[in-house]
Amino acid sequence: MPPAPNGGAARPATDQVEDNPDAVAPAGRFRLYLGAFAGVGKTYAMLDEGHRRRARGADVVVGFVETHGRAHTIERLAGLEVVPRRAVDYRGTTFEEMDLDAVLARHPEIALVDELAHTNVPGSGRNAKRYEDVLELLDAGISVISNVNVQHLESIADAVETITGVAVRERVPDRIVRMADQLELVDSSPEQLRRRMVHGNVYPTEKVAEALHGFFRQENLTALRELALRFVADETEEELLAFLARHQPPSIWETTERIMVAVTGAPNTDAVLRRAARMATRAKADLHAVHVRVTDDGRQQDLRSLAAARRLCEDLGASWHELDAPDPARGLVGYAVEHQITQIVLGSSRRSRWQELTSGSVVNGVLRAAAEERIDVHVIARRPQPTADSAGRGAAGRNDA
Repeated sequence: MPPAPNGGAARPATDQVEDNPDAVAPAGRFRLYLGAFAGVGKTYAMLDEGHRRRARGADVVVGFVETHGRAHTIERLAGLEVVPRRAVDYRGTTFEEMDLDAVLARHPEIALVDELAHTNVPGSGRNAKRYEDVLELLDAGISVISNVNVQHLESIADAVETITGVAVRERVPDRIVRMADQLELVDSSPEQLRRRMVHGNVYPTEKVAEALHGFFRQENLTALRELALRFVADETEEELLAFLARHQPPSIWETTERIMVAVTGAPNTDAVLRRAARMATRAKADLHAVHVRVTDDGRQQDLRSLAAARRLCEDLGASWHELDAPDPARGLVGYAVEHQITQIVLGSSRRSRWQELTSGSVVNGVLRAAAEERIDVHVIARRPQPTADSAGRGAAGRNDA
């Protein structure tokens, strides 16, 4: 399978799988095990998968595996063909790196390559990073099974440094991780990992105490685990949304909360936006801010108010979207269905009772259309804005008091 035009690995075709619910997707060319921290069992899981593929008749070799002296990992390495490493002298010390050219020459069906974020020793080959070696293997038609810890992802490394106080020097671009055909989380509770360390299953005994009081503190491991879980959850949500967009299910799938707020140039829109942002924060949900452009009813769009609303959305962490629709209510609900929105937030109508009876209101239209799609709607009361006179009287009253 050729690489994708953007430099990422092309995912295997899944049309036949999707058309047949009993079919199973192929294993893919690039499988990646993601861990929250060292010692959770990523290398062991990779070797396990290598043994499974070999038992099914696949040509599997070990391009590079770092056992770190762990007995169980060494035992699991037995029975697999290992491509000899390349020895490199650097600053008076001999290091061993993966021999990329030897793996390419051997040209197996599948290569096991440990520690995706590893930095190659200078002079060991043409690539500075191991993930670049992996890209060459994939380009040559060799499937790769690899692993990485979440702290090495470029988008997460800075946060990890802040949390742990430890510099993350080895980093891998997020696009390399996202191009994996299969991303699998290797999970462990912090308590379980710390017990394994005490039993000598992760680090040599003499290093355990320092590790437990340093990087492997309970709070650090808990934070790293959450980062890993959220990253995999985000990747899974993207896959689910892509599937739902292709298949257009008859209803919203509430796998997680997704909140949409309708944005207009009306007064007090900022209060509605802030209310929606608080709701999204409490629900740990993404917030979509959607503005429907309507100019055929004689009203002029308040561009300054909309620009201010957009800036506020950016400050609140909401994504901004604009769309054209002759019927604003149908346009908003249509967007909600397309993006699997579970809750819609609106400001209450500014129209008089007579206008609502003769022309209808967007709020009522959204309520009716959303009910058909079983989407919850929150209508936020608009607070009256204080006038200059009332503000002055209030100030005077306080002074008199």
